Amino acid sequence: QVQVTESGGGLVQPGGSLRLSCAASVSDHMYSFNNMGWYRQAPGKEWELVANIRYNNNIKYGDSVKGRFTISKADAAATVYLQMNCLKPEDTAVYYCTAVYAYGFALSMNAFWGQGTQVTVSS
Repeated sequence: QVQVTESGGGLVQPGGSLRLSCAASVSDHMYSFNNMGWYRQAPGKEWELVANIRYNNNIKYGDSVKGRFTISKADAAATVYLQMNCLKPEDTAVYYCTAVYAYGFALSMNAFWGQGTQVTVSS
């Protein structure tokens, strides 16, 4: 099994910064890391990709956060960080971390999710 734990949300003023952390804990060595990242959802808005990083360090950002958010991964651990700068009220949402693994030699991927962390950007 893979357990996903995320933290770092909170209240911040517009223009401020927050850093989210997410760690995947793997109890079965047959799981093989593929990618991790964040999605977010706010009331009345679409579920959207925030950022994702693959095992080969390829990175993808959602259009609304490009140039402001940075995702990174620890070299020797399934831990990722999301540095959020120049935050806007429109960034207010619940941020959900996902960790995606292969199992054994199967071709299909397995997605595991954190419980979400609230980010609120307000004066």
